[in-house]
Amino acid sequence: MDWPYLHILINHFPIILTVVGSAALLLALITKRRDVWLYALVTLTLAGLSVYPAFFTGGQAAHAVRKTWYIVHAMVEEHDDAAGYALTFLLALGAASAYAWWRMLRREVDGIPPVWLRVVLAILTAVTLSVVVRTAYLGGRIVHDSPKLVNPPSGPVGAPADSIH
Repeated sequence: MDWPYLHILINHFPIILTVVGSAALLLALITKRRDVWLYALVTLTLAGLSVYPAFFTGGQAAHAVRKTWYIVHAMVEEHDDAAGYALTFLLALGAASAYAWWRMLRREVDGIPPVWLRVVLAILTAVTLSVVVRTAYLGGRIVHDSPKLVNPPSGPVGAPADSIH
């Protein structure tokens, strides 16, 4: 197993958890049901916890594919820059969600988070979702939209020129 493969396996966790947690948070804001709130907060906390392994393996994967013929380095850099923002926002959202979750279990034993915390979570979730979706989009483009794959070179790729017969 190599770094690019490991990154592709791991990077889906923060993406899916952010999307599902955001949808659950929207439902929690609408229904004001405690169980939906708890589910949304746990899911967004897990998204925050899962982002660093994806970020770390992404850095290792970028290093591993730097000489791969079809990878455009500028596309990797653009994805890496976006991943830095995704890391920051997901860590903040994970911490805020964990705090709200803790608060619901310790202070609002029968209720939901206070209005100020709901507003913070809603804004932070919306911004984080947009950052994560953009990062995922840019990551998918690295291979799927590589201009070098439009006209791949003929013959064995990566073989020394004198070994081609």
